[in-house]
Amino acid sequence: MKSKVLKTIHEAAKGLTAAGVMDKQTMREFDALCLPPIKQFTKEEIKKIREREKASQAVFASYLNITPSTIQSWEQGEKKPSGPALKLLSMVEKKGLAFLVMD
Repeated sequence: MKSKVLKTIHEAAKGLTAAGVMDKQTMREFDALCLPPIKQFTKEEIKKIREREKASQAVFASYLNITPSTIQSWEQGEKKPSGPALKLLSMVEKKGLAFLVMD
């Protein structure tokens, strides 16, 4: 949530839904509006994340299930990550590559 006010409003909306005053469809729409924006990464930030994780471009690409040339393009500023790749980068930035490893 962006702020305490938005969090409070969201909690109130959940209460209204639970009480039957607001329908579930409206609550789902409200939930979607309250999602935080996904951070956009600069080429420098992408490289910094990869280097912090001590991964080559090829290894980093494998973790993200993309090609090494895509990582190279991001780090050179030729392309920008989008969609699921942005979400994965955000998670790796916060939790590290180990977060993506499933045992």
